[in-house]
Amino acid sequence: MDFNLDQMSATDRYELLLGTVVPRPIALITTLDAEGKLNAAPYSLFNVMGHEPPIVAVSVLPHPAGRLKDTGANILATEEFVVNLVTEEMAGAMNISCIDAPAGYDELKLAKLAVMPSQRVKPPRIAESPVAFECRLLTSLSFGPNQAIVIGRVMQAHVADEYVLDAARALVDTPKLKLFGAMHGARWYARLSDRFDMERPTWAEWSKAGKV
Repeated sequence: MDFNLDQMSATDRYELLLGTVVPRPIALITTLDAEGKLNAAPYSLFNVMGHEPPIVAVSVLPHPAGRLKDTGANILATEEFVVNLVTEEMAGAMNISCIDAPAGYDELKLAKLAVMPSQRVKPPRIAESPVAFECRLLTSLSFGPNQAIVIGRVMQAHVADEYVLDAARALVDTPKLKLFGAMHGARWYARLSDRFDMERPTWAEWSKAGKV
């Protein structure tokens, strides 16, 4: 089946794209508005996009009320945000933070998640998150009404001590983090405990083996 996305409704495009690009990492993003009010919201249209410089990108889609979501508005206003990664134990709290609260409401109170001070940005990080990235806005791209891609530079990374294998080499016990990914629709998720590994081939090895 072929799909011409120019001829599809926005809802159908959403279902197609998010139903096929899986699993997606989940960031629970904390921001402050211009008055210092805290906001937190989960995003699965998020990922690391480079390490030199270290950057992350987050796509903020339009709010159903026809405005830019608080996360995007706050980042554009203050140029700071924190990416907090979400564990299986935090799944229920993350889901609560999706609630359609009024603008300026602190969703973390409902989710019963605690915060702690960041080191290099003003928005706090979530205490329960084993990994948090303090970010400053590098640039943003508006690709439609009330939506934007925000790209931030990671200024400081926090990893809970129990997940660090080798601090000198920045090696982390990734399976122990028990992060999970977003799947299709707006309610399905996947644990990342079912894994397999593969050795990457090299041209020299394949040439020696006569495979090329």
